[in-house]
Amino acid sequence: MADTATAAAAAAASAANASTDAPPFQLGKPRFQQTSFYGRFRHFLDIIDPRTLFVTERRLREAVQLLEDYKHGTLRPGVTNEQLWSAQKIKQAILHPDTNEKIFMPFRMSGYIPFGTPIVVGLLLPNQTLASTVFWQWLNQSHNACVNYANRNATKPSPASKFIQGYLGAVISAVSIAVGLNVLVQKANKFTPATRLLVQRFVPFPAVGPAGDGADAGGPPHAHPGATPDRHVHAGEIETTQLEPEIARATSSRTVVYNKGL
Repeated sequence: MADTATAAAAAAASAANASTDAPPFQLGKPRFQQTSFYGRFRHFLDIIDPRTLFVTERRLREAVQLLEDYKHGTLRPGVTNEQLWSAQKIKQAILHPDTNEKIFMPFRMSGYIPFGTPIVVGLLLPNQTLASTVFWQWLNQSHNACVNYANRNATKPSPASKFIQGYLGAVISAVSIAVGLNVLVQKANKFTPATRLLVQRFVPFPAVGPAGDGADAGGPPHAHPGATPDRHVHAGEIETTQLEPEIARATSSRTVVYNKGL
């Protein structure tokens, strides 16, 4: 009877663990398959999930400890794959993978929507003055630059001067394009007031696009042979056979991971 009860309890525990749709946990790997669009889409949703902004300090410590226990093979019985994936999601959303320090909340990828949306709304406000155009373009580029810097690859630090140059270049480029286009639209006498207003709504898009390259100057993309694909929130993976010959010859790894930026 005792053996039967033990077997029944084990079967129940196994069924409870299997009832979740969580795949087997892999430390440092994405939860969803990256070979399909749907898998990459779900992975992206995980990264920008704003619920991780409300994780308490205690919950963060528990998540980190759970992953440490898994890493060292001291995981307590009964921990499910779902709990492990959740712990990894929390850690990656809050702590920088290189410095292991907490990322300032507005500059986390999970905070990009709640903190970035008001800026986008400001960029699209109608009938903007010169001052408001400059302000919103400056704020947008500043936010982008800070997000890039906060999530940068810190294994090979870039000089601060390079980041500052990129930031200033992005701000000047965005402001110049936005102000210039607004002036041109205002001077277009052939436009009706309604057409002029409609065209002005699209001015932020060409202004933001080219400036984005400058904002990334503080953390240029570079490959890390042997690193895991999810080491950074903007990481991508590529086989060395698809790289330029001179780059492929520089490593013996089958795949390399690179920082895709924003």
